[in-house]
Amino acid sequence: MYIQLKNSNTFVHTNIVHEMKIEEIIKSKSALNIEKRTVLNIMYTQNVIADKFNELLKSFDLSAEQFNVLRILRGQKGKPANMCIIQERMIAKTSNTTRLVDKLLLKGLVNREVCEINRRKMEVTITEKGLQLLEELDPKIEAHERLFANNLSEKEQEQLNILLEKYRTI
Repeated sequence: MYIQLKNSNTFVHTNIVHEMKIEEIIKSKSALNIEKRTVLNIMYTQNVIADKFNELLKSFDLSAEQFNVLRILRGQKGKPANMCIIQERMIAKTSNTTRLVDKLLLKGLVNREVCEINRRKMEVTITEKGLQLLEELDPKIEAHERLFANNLSEKEQEQLNILLEKYRTI
């Protein structure tokens, strides 16, 4: 957003953005009950964050799910992970882990080998190319996280995390 300085033709960029209520965003004609408003707010916010995240990853030819697999494998610190380990650590539990690993394999970002102990299991490790890609992405991901985090104080972020963790407990 740009604002014009008083008595001037100078415009200054500002980060001041009008916080729109969910009713305004979806152009609701009637008042929403608190339960619906909460769910819609969470869903809409998740989509805003995901859109920005996907935009960031697009130039690296990665999906959010592929990025998640790479982060999981980096967290293994060189130890291989089987498909079950990857699947249980995924943020999106409905992801097709085998298909994701296949795509990462084609890009040279992971290796996949048959487990020597259990020949029915496949073990997956991140390659040096995969590690380098994550290293390049790390500062961009941190900037993406700060983009949203800067709207809240640290205390508000802690409170939001507590509330979200409580909210999703069924």
